[in-house]
Amino acid sequence: QQLHTPAKVGLCCCVPGVCRYPLGMSGGQIQDEDISASSQWSESTAARYGRLDFEEGDGAWCPEITVEPDNLKEFLQIDLRSLHFITLVGTQGRHAGGIGNEFAQMYKIKYSRDGSRWISWRNRQGEQVIEGNRNTYDIVLKDLEPPIIARFVRFMPVTDHSMNVCMRVELYGCEWLDGLVSYNAPAGEQMNLPSFPVYVNDSVYDGAVTHSMTEGLGQLTDGVFGLDDFTSSHVYKAWPGYDYVGWSNESFPGGYVEIMFEFDRIRNFTTMKVHCSNMFSHHVKAFRQVLCHFRSESDWEPSPLLFSPAVDEENPSARFVTVSLANHMASAIKCQFYFADTWMLFSEITFQSDTAMYNTTLAPPKAGLPPNIPPAHTHSRSTLPSPEDDPTHKVDDSNTRILIGCLVAIIFILVAIIVIMLWRQVWQKMLEKASRRMLDDELITSLSIQSETFVYNHNQSSAASEQESNSPYERIFPLGSDYQEPSRFISKLPDLCDVPASTSAAASKSTTATVAQDGVPHYAEADVVNLQGVTGSNTYAIPALTMDLLSGKDVAVEEFPRKMLTFKEKLGEGQFGEVHLCEAEGMQKFMDKEFLFDVPEDQLVLVAVKMLRSDANKNARSDFLKEIKIMSRLKDPNIIRLLAVCICSDPLCMITEYMENGDLNQFLSRHEPEGQLALISNAPTVSFSNLCYMAAQIASGMKYLSSLNFVHRDLATRNCLVGKNFTIKIADFGMSRNLYSGDYYRIQGRAVLPIRWMSWESILLGKFTTASDVWAFGVTLWEILNFCKEQPYSQLTDEQVIENTGEFFRDQKRQIYLPQPGLCPDSLYKMMLSCWRRNTKERPSFQEIHRALLE
Repeated sequence: QQLHTPAKVGLCCCVPGVCRYPLGMSGGQIQDEDISASSQWSESTAARYGRLDFEEGDGAWCPEITVEPDNLKEFLQIDLRSLHFITLVGTQGRHAGGIGNEFAQMYKIKYSRDGSRWISWRNRQGEQVIEGNRNTYDIVLKDLEPPIIARFVRFMPVTDHSMNVCMRVELYGCEWLDGLVSYNAPAGEQMNLPSFPVYVNDSVYDGAVTHSMTEGLGQLTDGVFGLDDFTSSHVYKAWPGYDYVGWSNESFPGGYVEIMFEFDRIRNFTTMKVHCSNMFSHHVKAFRQVLCHFRSESDWEPSPLLFSPAVDEENPSARFVTVSLANHMASAIKCQFYFADTWMLFSEITFQSDTAMYNTTLAPPKAGLPPNIPPAHTHSRSTLPSPEDDPTHKVDDSNTRILIGCLVAIIFILVAIIVIMLWRQVWQKMLEKASRRMLDDELITSLSIQSETFVYNHNQSSAASEQESNSPYERIFPLGSDYQEPSRFISKLPDLCDVPASTSAAASKSTTATVAQDGVPHYAEADVVNLQGVTGSNTYAIPALTMDLLSGKDVAVEEFPRKMLTFKEKLGEGQFGEVHLCEAEGMQKFMDKEFLFDVPEDQLVLVAVKMLRSDANKNARSDFLKEIKIMSRLKDPNIIRLLAVCICSDPLCMITEYMENGDLNQFLSRHEPEGQLALISNAPTVSFSNLCYMAAQIASGMKYLSSLNFVHRDLATRNCLVGKNFTIKIADFGMSRNLYSGDYYRIQGRAVLPIRWMSWESILLGKFTTASDVWAFGVTLWEILNFCKEQPYSQLTDEQVIENTGEFFRDQKRQIYLPQPGLCPDSLYKMMLSCWRRNTKERPSFQEIHRALLE
């Protein structure tokens, strides 16, 4: 009962061994609106499902993206609505009736008392990481030593490798009824005993610590009382004197230590209890007297309270000294503790108080009456004293009216001045942006409408796509000599007479068809066929004419027995299927003679398996088979090869190469450039020449694709795989991997556009050409020379990246370019800048890029 009584505060409420009640995650007392998160994988894994021992939704809270090492951006936050003393935490993974397989192996905790200043929890040895779960179903409870006093708590999953995590949590403790939110005190000192030093500093203080401690709480409120003999070893395996905060009178000429206590509101204080050491054999005694000042509003009361405890020179045991505070009303207390000997050591300070329910001008209790019971003719705590009851109350109404009138007049004048200044600024900005507003609005509108059309509606008829496209594009300003309004050119497509019939037919099916001014369709601008792959859309954009030429050929790969595939890891998943990392047995027997396979026949081969779901729609199945046909024709040392297929039964599978070192993004992020820093950190290194070698291989692979009129559309380090001796092969798995979902701009909640790698004309106009792949190569080269430590345009939001493409379109020299990496020589940075030229015709070809990198 004492733990949950709101009126009084007992000592046991802040004792960790007693205060261990669940605070309402599992019991439902904490409301859904008080549980939030940095992100969520889906609506069914939102923060409200992160309750311990609950199986609602998909069974837990799961962040939107894969958690990376040293990346503490993801968190589950709980608002307890008031301060609580939290001694224990519990965590659990996502079980979901045996379906779930995600849990947090480690996590950190941050907490806040006011919602603005966040503090990282550390244990008594200074470690932040807490060991979490080892499976999805067991509840793991961890004592917080020291406990925390907080209103807001964040659980932040931590990993030592990329992995998906989900969490269910609970907090244990009780309400913090002291109301103490911080104490300010001088920093603890070191006591030099003849045999060893004793450190009596506040090692768990969570505020600022310099010469003094400010705006925090620590050992004086952690619920742990110091030992009688502070020089003995401690239960927490810490140093002697660990539980105490102590000071020497040699450091305080005034003969006292001043500690100020700040509370959450005005309170009626009954007592203060101070746990002190009294080991006088080491010149340590409890304080001789204490002088306490009280602040109820903004001013300190003129009359302090003086209290002198009885001096005990016989019993060296530590003890609580109870200081009567005589029902003073205050929101802050400042106490000066006077030395009784050389040293003064405190381990805990607690307060007993009632929450103030009446005006602070209430007179003190009449003599001879108990302090909590008002006399018959005084006002109760729930009422305010009227002026008539207080004979000393005098009001000068005339002066008050004049003062209020002056203040109101000043406020009105200031408000009028501010309004006028703001209006002038707004008017100027409106004039400056009047000529640009329609353009900006329509560019964003066209991006949204066009992206939905381009990514999701590949199989719609030309009539439907024209109907959707014409409306947003009609009012876009003319795009200059290089580009015309897309909607007008789309409407002209059926009138083309100089185009071969196969090309015209394909163009009529394209949802993003555009034509150059000479009326001749470009291979990848006007007649692109987009295939529905396992991720929702195949990465490669295949010219329709090329597709027609391939359509009559048989698949040049063999059927592979499924039983010879061993699952190792799911690489990613998409709208229509999944990508798995597998080991294949006997793959060498299924390879054509042209393919050089550097693996012995009896050795398992690492492969990537694209698997189409058996319930995929008819169009997705048809396009999946088309993708197999196209992939079987791609034969280049720097392009991932299709090795075999499983298409005789569901689910349909294509088996491609996979390189043992994974993708280039992860590979480079684990390495450092050669130099002194790498020697000190003992990290693996990659030389500058090897970086150029890898970049040259990417350029070579793209040169091959461009020679076939293929447009990749998603060239980035995440889509390049690394083999032995820095061998690079271009792939297309990146969009399906949860690890890289943050690299794609989301439309309707799905990752579809890699806008940070896309050219301005691809984003604004939907034009995907070899020139736009060249733009993406420049960004990929920038990633490589930065060792993939930073996302392109990391300082910009997705919306700001799109706005920046508008600056490329306007070409008023206000566009933002990626900065020159530290390792990048001027010649390579000039190459990058040439890849990002506004005019597509001025960008270099992959042949030129490859030649320059080889040189």
